[in-house]
Amino acid sequence: MLKLPVRLLSWLAYIHDALALTFAWWVAFLLRFNFNVPIEFKYYFLESLPAVFIFHSICFYTFGLYRGLWRFASLPDLKRIVRAIAFGTLITASFALVVHPLMIIPRSVLLIHPMLLVITMGGSRFLYRAWKERRLFNTVAAQGKPVIVIGVEDSSLNLIKELSKSPDWRVVAMIDPNKKLVGREIMHTKVEGALEDIPHIAERYGSKHCMIAMPSSRHEKRRLAVEAANEVEGMEVLTLPAMSDLISGRVSLSQIRKIDVEDLLGRDVVQLDTHGLNAMLANKVVLVSGAAGSIGSELCRQILSFHPTQLICLDISEYALYTLQQEFSQWVTDTELLYLVADVKNRVRLQRILQDHQPDVVLHAGAYKHVPMMEHFNVVEALQNNAYGTYQIASACQAAGVPTFVLVSTDKAVNPTNVMGASKRLAELICQGLQHKKNSHTRFITVRFGNVLGSSGSVIPKFREQIAHGGPITITHPEITRYFMSIPEAAQLVLQAATMGNGGEVFVLDMGTPVKIFDLARDMIKLSGLQEQDIRIEFTGLRPGEKLYEELLADDENTLPTSHEKLRIAQVRSADAGWLTNLLEWLANVQNLQEAQIKQDLQRWVVEYQPDTRPAPEVSLRGGLLSLDSLPSPSQHIH
Repeated sequence: MLKLPVRLLSWLAYIHDALALTFAWWVAFLLRFNFNVPIEFKYYFLESLPAVFIFHSICFYTFGLYRGLWRFASLPDLKRIVRAIAFGTLITASFALVVHPLMIIPRSVLLIHPMLLVITMGGSRFLYRAWKERRLFNTVAAQGKPVIVIGVEDSSLNLIKELSKSPDWRVVAMIDPNKKLVGREIMHTKVEGALEDIPHIAERYGSKHCMIAMPSSRHEKRRLAVEAANEVEGMEVLTLPAMSDLISGRVSLSQIRKIDVEDLLGRDVVQLDTHGLNAMLANKVVLVSGAAGSIGSELCRQILSFHPTQLICLDISEYALYTLQQEFSQWVTDTELLYLVADVKNRVRLQRILQDHQPDVVLHAGAYKHVPMMEHFNVVEALQNNAYGTYQIASACQAAGVPTFVLVSTDKAVNPTNVMGASKRLAELICQGLQHKKNSHTRFITVRFGNVLGSSGSVIPKFREQIAHGGPITITHPEITRYFMSIPEAAQLVLQAATMGNGGEVFVLDMGTPVKIFDLARDMIKLSGLQEQDIRIEFTGLRPGEKLYEELLADDENTLPTSHEKLRIAQVRSADAGWLTNLLEWLANVQNLQEAQIKQDLQRWVVEYQPDTRPAPEVSLRGGLLSLDSLPSPSQHIH
């Protein structure tokens, strides 16, 4: 099909408008004189036409009538046409009355002409668009896979526009979950029914695909839509990204993807105090430790949107930091990015970094967090990194006068049954102990939350891998539950908490409703297009240090509300400077102790800690390689 250059199309549009202008001007005279124009007024018509032509042409160009394409004509284009014609008519009337009073133009002509011109210019554009879209729609009507669109939102309409241009899809019906528009027709597509009508609508049209177009709806409504579509045997469910993921209101086919378990676990968009975050981060120096991890890297992404002067990404993993650097090298940002390989236990290195760069905010997200891996054979490293490392970076920040220090903690620090959770609870107490030091100018804020979707070691990638291999899916216990939230939401709430704390608080995030892992596995099987009988689910028993249920608050803790609905302040047992001094003496000597002794001592420092008494897995030698029987890979751990 021949495609004309854009400049030529603009000239053709202008020629059309010039002819419409002349035609409307003459018809206005005809209507004024009941189609019997006196000879002298025919002369006035010809005399006034050049002025009308020049003034209107200038207004047409000034108001941008030739910047767009007719096939995308919309209400804003009609508004521009009306404004251009109104100004052109006003200038013409002023010219005739003031500059050239001998040029007689009947007043009724000045009223009739702009109305005719709006109808002619606007109508032709919308007729062309209707013809173009109908032609495109009819061209592919016999082609493409029939698809049902669930949702009646702006994004739904944009989606239908895009699908109507694609030879791969044919929209046959819309579904309104709210039942308000059932029976109406939108974009040549009828709203056929509600969610419960999907099975017989799909059967009527022979559709095996549906698209969930509800990005601005609450997560509960999206889940109901997905579940209703999944009830239809053989139905493939596709979706648009959540509203937080959409950069613009325009929908492209590349954004359409298969529904995933994260959509079922998804949560509503977080409302942030952007004014407070701007005050804390804009034009400031920010340091993130553990910056290359799943939470740390997302913190860096969120922080960059507030335009700090400098962002220091600190991590002990050279390769992970390199990967982060490669990602940010594609970003357009005015922030200076610095990538530092450093160990948070190295006090001298930390002091030099803080002295050289003088950060305003430090977010400590670096930690060992795989429960089974830290429970046996690595206990010393868990305490050294999570507790002693936190002390080193937090106390170095205090000595350097850093205004704000934020510790990213975990729900496993509540009533811990494992070393990892106990080490993170020690980190919380260390920050509170530092807060009570005299003459401290640093606010120490702790943020505690649960599992995040897609983090390193998340159960979801493990389940996907097991389903891809035909099963079985392995779950430690049929009743095990976990809280979930997305990585972006967790990072946003960590930053939000940092703006609210006065120092010493432990913030708890609203993690929503806990999810039973068994139900999660069943959902993933369905979303993979399989039935539950196709993939076997096996229960392997709780692993070392693993809890059946995670908690966000200890038994003796209460919470206080904050100004943000998803953040509360935990009233936790605190620690003073004297306790901290004694703890540091023990941590300095912990490398010389046996693991059993360390776990016994931990109960003295973390009174909530109830150690797992199950024996450590046996070490065996297989094929010349050392393996730990029953010690699962980190990717099996839910965190």
